Amino acid sequence: MVLYQLLRQHPEVDDINLYDHKLTENEKLSKMVPAFYADSTEVQPYTPDAIMADNQMVFFATSAGVTSQLSRPYIAAGFPVIDLSGDLRLNDEDEYQRWYHKPSASRQAMTQAHYGLADFESAAGKKYVANPGCYATATLLGLAPLIQHDLIDLDTIIVDAKSGTSGAGKNPAQSTHFTQANDNLQIYKPNQHQHIPEIMLELQSWNHNVKAIQFMTTLIPITRGIMSTIYAKVKPGVDGDQINQAYEETYSDKSFVNYMGEHLPDIKQVVGTNNCNIGVVYNPVTNTVMADSVIDNLLKGAAGQAVQNFNQMFNYKETSGLELQTFLP
Repeated sequence: MVLYQLLRQHPEVDDINLYDHKLTENEKLSKMVPAFYADSTEVQPYTPDAIMADNQMVFFATSAGVTSQLSRPYIAAGFPVIDLSGDLRLNDEDEYQRWYHKPSASRQAMTQAHYGLADFESAAGKKYVANPGCYATATLLGLAPLIQHDLIDLDTIIVDAKSGTSGAGKNPAQSTHFTQANDNLQIYKPNQHQHIPEIMLELQSWNHNVKAIQFMTTLIPITRGIMSTIYAKVKPGVDGDQINQAYEETYSDKSFVNYMGEHLPDIKQVVGTNNCNIGVVYNPVTNTVMADSVIDNLLKGAAGQAVQNFNQMFNYKETSGLELQTFLP
């Protein structure tokens, strides 16, 4: 529903139609989502032909395993799609099934999808955009200058990533029950998180010598936000000035990425925005660089980046509909 809220106030969007593949007849949005009690919009049953006839493009905000089965007619018709699920982020059927434990889309569909890390991979001219995962977005933006400028030992990358409970989705779970999540930290999916393979694919597109990363995820007792803390050993001869220059050069022209030097950002700085704030500290004693990358998982990590991709796809101003303010206090 965050995507719906963004599109409602987007200056280039005239009308929004909502569809649910579980419906057989129209139903009021206010009944399905009580928070929208004053919204008279009706949600319609999902029909690909009707969607393509009545709209100029479609966003899929579905769980994993849905668009792998529904994407075919849109790809065949060349109809513009931005897919917020992970179903077409990878390019190998076996890898998808290994990480997602669900039937995959066809390899042909996977290879036709564009991985939409919007600050590096423009969606301009693309038809099917696979919107990146939230952990992947924070981690890749934090790592990009180090990888692209060849500053680190590629065998030493460690990522300690933490997320609020909204990243776990709407379905109730023991780990997200208030009495379990409150006043607690919980490591989950060690070495098994489904965002790992998409991170690897993008890193290898920047440097094919990246073989693996150590990636760990922790659930923290907040609602929104991700902090990806990245550690790596620098190459011989690399110093703090070179690292700083790499980040400044990489992000000087990026509307939504704020490099903050040695000032390490916190999650509250970005919640409610499409921004990624990054701070970096280099320790010359241990030859270790630490990058701190924070995003709102529901915006930069999902709906906000989807709108950023939408703006690129249709050649709108990249910041259209995304000039948002941090939630304070």
